[in-house]
Amino acid sequence: MTGRLEGKIALITGVGGGIGVTAARRFAAEGARVVGCDIDRDSAAATEKLVRAEGGEITVMGGVDLGDAEEARSWVDAAVATYDGIDILYNNASTQRFAPIEELSVQDWDFTMRNELNLVFYTVKAAWPHLKSCGGGSVINVGSIAALRGVEFMAQNAHSTAKGGVIALTLQLVVEGGPHGIRANVISPGLTETPNTAPMLADPPERMRKVVLDRIPLGRHGQPEDIVNAAVFLASDESSWISGANIVVDGGGSVLG
Repeated sequence: MTGRLEGKIALITGVGGGIGVTAARRFAAEGARVVGCDIDRDSAAATEKLVRAEGGEITVMGGVDLGDAEEARSWVDAAVATYDGIDILYNNASTQRFAPIEELSVQDWDFTMRNELNLVFYTVKAAWPHLKSCGGGSVINVGSIAALRGVEFMAQNAHSTAKGGVIALTLQLVVEGGPHGIRANVISPGLTETPNTAPMLADPPERMRKVVLDRIPLGRHGQPEDIVNAAVFLASDESSWISGANIVVDGGGSVLG
């Protein structure tokens, strides 16, 4: 690694698995001091142990429900206090429920808003005064190509709406954060292999293969490293004049009509 994040303090949510654990490992390997969280205590502890074994500096707090505003604020305050500062807030954590519009329950809609949009607002709101007092920093939010287009293989009404909200919120953060040296950007992944999607990708339904996988110009689905590569760039000083970008990481699939 090249030390691109040397000396920076990075708060990363949802580090217990998938893209989150990859982010924690990579940010630490690039020299950041990482404070992570996950709602699952065991996976949080496993990530902390793994990163420390690799020589990284990390503290991970488990059992944190960021969909609760008070828990989100308490975690952010404790995370900032861990290494006495904050340079990066990487809002990776999310979970959602899918159903066609006529079958999507109000409860599932509310669950998805809570765990994909509200938690981003809560963590940003809690981190904002810390970012200002530290002289600025980088906020990285995770959107989705679902916010940019509909898809034929999965009904994702709530997910698309929540991620669209994340993108819209980020644009406002750009305006309000600029005078304080706070940058805000979005990464919008396409279909990426995680513990949740791996079984489907191992044996994809014919419709998904036809309308999604076979139409990715670069010829493959994403890996966690593809997303984290973009996050490292947005967290580093290399992107010091980039704010308000929505970096789509999908192998080119979303450009096709």
